[in-house]
Amino acid sequence: MSWFTQTIFSTSVGRKVIMALTGLFLCTFLAVHLAGNFQLLHNDGGEAFNLYTKFMTSNPLIKAISYVNFAFIFGHVVWGAYLTIQNKKARPVGYAYNDPGKTSSFSSRWMGVLGTMILIFLIIHLKDFKLAYMGLTHDLPMVTYTLENGDDVTVKNMYAEVVEEFHEPAVVAIYVLSMIALGFHLYHGFQSAFQTLGLRHPKYTPAIKAVGFVFWGLIPLGFAIIPIIFLFCR
Repeated sequence: MSWFTQTIFSTSVGRKVIMALTGLFLCTFLAVHLAGNFQLLHNDGGEAFNLYTKFMTSNPLIKAISYVNFAFIFGHVVWGAYLTIQNKKARPVGYAYNDPGKTSSFSSRWMGVLGTMILIFLIIHLKDFKLAYMGLTHDLPMVTYTLENGDDVTVKNMYAEVVEEFHEPAVVAIYVLSMIALGFHLYHGFQSAFQTLGLRHPKYTPAIKAVGFVFWGLIPLGFAIIPIIFLFCR
C-alpha cells in the first residue's frame, strides 16, 4: 500500500477528505438533477420530461456518469457510516465544522440520523421511479411525440408515473420530510467539506455561505415544491 493510499484510506483525516469530496460531488449532482426535474413543470402533458428522461437513460456518456454517481453515493454512505461508528467510539465530531465559541449545531449532532433518513428515501425513490422505468416493478405506458424535425419518437411515459405517485399524500409527505432532512444534512456538510479541505478562510466565508445556502436551502426547497405542485395543482 502506497503512502498516499494509506493516508487517504487509513487515517481519520483521509476518510474525512473522502467524505468531503464525495459530498461536494453529490451537491453538483443534486443541482443537475433538480434542473432535470423542473422539466416536469412544463404545461405540455409531460413531453419535455419524457424526452429528457429518454435522453438521460439512453445517452452513453450520461449513463457512464450515472454509474460514477452511484459509486460516489455508495462511497459517501459507507464512509459516513464508518465515521459515525468511529466518532461514537472516540467521541469527536466527524468532519464537523463548528463556529468558534458556539456549541455544535443540530445538523452536526444528527448527521448520522439525517444521512440514514436520506438513504431510506433514496431507496424508496429508486424503487418508485428508477426501477419502474427499467420495468422491474411494472410496465410503463408508451407515448409517441412528433419532434420539430418531423420525426416520431416513442418513449416510456414516465410523466404519468410521476403524476400517479405525487397524487398520493403519503408519498408527498415522505418526499417533503426527506427534503427537510436533506437541507439540514447539507447545511452542516457543505461547510464541513470546505473546512476539511482547508478552504475555509474569513475572506471567502461569505461566498461559501452564499453558495451553501443555494445547496442546503434552495435546492431541497426546489425538490420539495414539485410534488406539492402536483398534489394540489396537477
